[in-house]
Amino acid sequence: MLTKVSITRCPDYEKAALKRTLEEAVGLLGGIRSFVKPGEKILIKPNLLAAKEAGSAVTTHPAVIAAVIDMVKAAGAEPFVGDSPALGSAAKVAERCGIMRVCLEANAPIVDLKTPVVVDNPAGHRFKRLEVSKETLNADGIINVGKLKTHVQTYLTLGVKNTFGCVPGKLKAQWHLSAGIDTAAFADMLLDLHLFLAPRLNIIDGITAMEGNGPSAGAPRQIGLLFASPDAVAMDTAITLALGARPKDVPILEAARRRGIEQVKDDGFDVCGVPLHEARVKGFKFPPLVSVNFGASLPYFIDKRLRRALTSRPRVDHKKCTLCGVCVDVCPPSIMDKSTKLSIDYDRCIRCYCCGEICPRGAITPVDGWLKKIIPGL
Repeated sequence: MLTKVSITRCPDYEKAALKRTLEEAVGLLGGIRSFVKPGEKILIKPNLLAAKEAGSAVTTHPAVIAAVIDMVKAAGAEPFVGDSPALGSAAKVAERCGIMRVCLEANAPIVDLKTPVVVDNPAGHRFKRLEVSKETLNADGIINVGKLKTHVQTYLTLGVKNTFGCVPGKLKAQWHLSAGIDTAAFADMLLDLHLFLAPRLNIIDGITAMEGNGPSAGAPRQIGLLFASPDAVAMDTAITLALGARPKDVPILEAARRRGIEQVKDDGFDVCGVPLHEARVKGFKFPPLVSVNFGASLPYFIDKRLRRALTSRPRVDHKKCTLCGVCVDVCPPSIMDKSTKLSIDYDRCIRCYCCGEICPRGAITPVDGWLKKIIPGL
């Protein structure tokens, strides 16, 4: 039997209507009791990237989290909400985006996924050991509730990528540094991590999505869709197709294809609810760059000037930059400086775009080298 992916329409975040729609979405997959048992402790894992208002589409909307909490409690389980934001605590981000309020109303704790534990991962394709949070491992099960957004390094950030928040704090930067300029290696790590954690249920908030320069500086885009599946690879593939992209454009899905995972194929899952052709989104704006590290992965003997001309890189808009230093602090290889104005050592830059991801002013965006701009297909 093929894995099911449910697609349902929900025009806005009105509480009662959203709850009915989400119950319908999960009902198409067998109902919440297919995923949660009485007495279990269930981690609800939202996207709490940064402390932004709910309307910015940077984080999972609080109304979606409220509906998931209600469903878990109705099944007799004990929900808690947890994440490890790129900057600040889970409580701080949850307060700003409105998730703290719904957690307090439902008496569901907010937990920082902050305590690192090294675990063996013998089934891993590339990474046989992983670092995850103890708080995640203490849960009986995970419900993964992400946000539909673009991402300049991984093209889209959906269900599989959302589980990266189960890696504590600055360990994320270490994983970026470990993968270096190899996007495929980073995608393999994300997929290995997700398959190890094995969320029981994956939900994507696509009511208001983010397009363009995601995951934090893009533009909100009203799509009016909720996606759910027990399999995030299948769900992410369905979303990618609905947005008009190809799975091979998404490094995580390309990693799944290389491994022979069937759910990444167009016919590798069964859509229920809104048919896929009716869920198509016209004119969705993807990140400005694909294959963001092309030039950086060229052989060492290529002339430095030619390498720079072929390499995509983060560009600083100094008019927007306030020299707050947040990007300097999170930069995995520590190659940024703000002594006079923000500068980047591009020869050592690994093109992870953590700087642009976390910049509170949207002052850092990816840009192509001049030769890469004029050569098609690079």
